[in-house]
Parts: sequence; C-alpha cells; structure tokens
Amino acid sequence: MPAIHLRLGAISAALALLAATTSPSAAQKKYDIGASDSEIKIGNIMPYSGAASAYGVIGKTEEAYFRKINAEGGINGRKITYISYDDAYTPPKTVEQARKLVESDEVLLIFNSLGTPPNSAIQKYMNQKKVPQLFVATGATKWNDPREFPWTMGWQPNYQSESIIYAKYILKNKPDAKIAVLYQNDDYGKDYLKGFKDGLGAKAASMIVAEDSYEVTEPTIDSHIVRLKASGADVFFNITTPKFAAQAIKKNAELNWHPLHFLNNVSGSIGSVIKPAGFENAQDIISSQYFKDPTDPQWKTDKAMIAWNEFLDKYYPEANRADASVMYAYIVSQGLVHVLKACGDDLTRENVMKQAASIRDYEPGGLLPGVKVNTSATDFAPLSQLQLIRFKGQTWERFGEILSGDVGG
Repeated sequence: MPAIHLRLGAISAALALLAATTSPSAAQKKYDIGASDSEIKIGNIMPYSGAASAYGVIGKTEEAYFRKINAEGGINGRKITYISYDDAYTPPKTVEQARKLVESDEVLLIFNSLGTPPNSAIQKYMNQKKVPQLFVATGATKWNDPREFPWTMGWQPNYQSESIIYAKYILKNKPDAKIAVLYQNDDYGKDYLKGFKDGLGAKAASMIVAEDSYEVTEPTIDSHIVRLKASGADVFFNITTPKFAAQAIKKNAELNWHPLHFLNNVSGSIGSVIKPAGFENAQDIISSQYFKDPTDPQWKTDKAMIAWNEFLDKYYPEANRADASVMYAYIVSQGLVHVLKACGDDLTRENVMKQAASIRDYEPGGLLPGVKVNTSATDFAPLSQLQLIRFKGQTWERFGEILSGDVGG
C-alpha cells in the first residue's frame, strides 16, 4: 500500500511541475540577437555630416532620450544600448553602416534611420535579413507596404498626403494659380511632386507653369529660383531639405519675388531654416504640422511641453529648442519605447513588428491635440493627420481643422 501512495505522489508532483512550466506566469522569455535579460541593442543611421547634416540633431536627441529611459530603470528592466552611425546622406554609406549594425554590432533593429534615398538603399537588405527597419525618418509613401516589405515601417505623415492637402488648399483658395515647383531630384522630392499633381488632378498640367529639380550635391539653388521666378508663377511649392529651404526663402526675398509660398513640413524648423533665412523673409509661408511648435507661446503651460523642457534641461541642455527636429526625435523615441514595452519578455524581431503594427490611439507627448498614432497589420502609416500653419512674426500659427492625409482621400 505505501508503494502505491508513493507512486501516486510522484505522479501528482510531476503533473504539478508540468502545470507550472506551461502556465503563462512561467512563460519562457524569448530573445533574438540584440536582446537579453539586461540589454536591448538599437541601431541608427543619421547624416551627421554632408548636405543634410541639419538633421543630425535627431540622432543626438534620441541618444539623450534613451539615456533618460536608462536612468529611470530601462524598459522592463533592460537598458537600451543605442548605436548611431553617420552616413552623410549617401546611400552607399548607408548600406555599409546597416551591414555593420546588423552583422557586426548585432542590433535587434534599426530605428529611425534618416532619408528617403538612404532608406531605399537598405530596404531590401533589411527585409531579407528580417530585421525591423522601424519608424524610418522619411515620409515617403512606400514605407507603408506591409505585403511586400513587412519589416519596414514609417512614422510621420507621408509626403504624398501632405502635398495633396496643399493642392486642395490651392484649388479652393487660388483656383487660377500659376504654380512653380522646386524639388530635390530623388525619391523624396518625386514623392511630394506626385502627391501634389494627384491633388491638383486634371488641372495639374495647366496650373503648374514651371518645375525644376536640384541635386543634393549642389552648393546652392539660387539659379533654380531665378529660373522659377522668370516663369511668372504666383504660387511656389518648395520641396527642399533644410539647407536648401533656407537658401530658397532668402533668394526669393533678394529677387523681390513674393508668390504664395508652400514649404514642405520636413523643413518647417524655425531654428534650422526660418531663423537663418530671416524672419522678415518668411512671412506668410504656409506649411503643415502634426506636433507642437516649441517656440509657440500657447504651449507654455502645456504638460507635454513642460515635460519636454525638463527632459532637455537634464539630458540635452545644449539643444536648440527652436529646432523642430528636436521635438520630432522626442516624439518618435517615445513611440519606440511604447513598442518595446508592449513586447514584454518576447523581444524577438517578429514580435517587435507585431507590436509596432498593433498601436491604437497612442498619443506621445508633443503631438498636436487630436493627432493620434494608429497602426494595423495592413496599415504601416502610424501618423496621417496634419494641420495647416502660416508663418507670422517669429512663429507658426495654426489655422483650419486637423486634416486627415489619406492618399487619395
């Protein structure tokens, strides 16, 4: 009899052990390369040098934000190791740095790498390697293609939907406009131009009287502005990165050319574009925004803005607070932390993308009221809302409603 009792006892003990190991509370931690009990390795590629170096502040702000997160205990107890390399906005260098991050540094993912041509150069590689190319710092429409590129996701409102909004504004408010367009001769510039023409529809051919493109390697775009002015246009769509945007605003003033001026929002920074070009030269320029302008006094007592200033005071005191790129980086960094927290103890690359594609009405500090982050397995465009802004005095003023920037919508 005692022997049977012993055997039953052993069986029940074995069953209890089996139940314990299969219960959710004792679930196994899952890691891919780049993650462990103590660390999450994040890769990044930025133009710290070269023609687009004004954007380098994004990488510096992100590094500061992750230092803040680490100082506060990390993400579910794990510290972020942030490895950021310079590619000078040159695609061959981007490829080299991406390979280094994935194959040598062994990061879990590449986060917020900047620029349309640089990200285009590594998109196939990242997807073949099945490494997340997450929240890329470019609004090209092509990042929202989960079927073909399930490992690549954008962040900001896409360029085509932004320029559709400008086109609709022109059709409504200046239907007899003669439009001149200047654009960067790459995927970024062409994406904006396509959206703009789509937005104008059948009227695009007659309304656009001049279009000119420049190369990112050109030292100045002055000659392009001279040509566009000669077209007799009374509307100017300025599709340029910060260095060239400032040049264009300055040259317009020098030439005494005062068309209704639309500036793509990637160059809407007061600190790196408007101030260098001269406040007096930028009056009445129209652009768009989806996050709060740090220079706008209306946000002085705003909780999110107070938190932003406290973060900079402690972790990045030398930051130029008038540079919109600092706020952009702060918001997208919160987005990454949100995704990594949602991953819990399953820090596989597959789960990172699953969580990134499951964001519901998320509002990181710094977004305009009413703007929310939403994604799904079939929608890799986290942000799609914008508000038009007009430059007055020394700041941007918002006007109109929050507009949904769905392409074709």
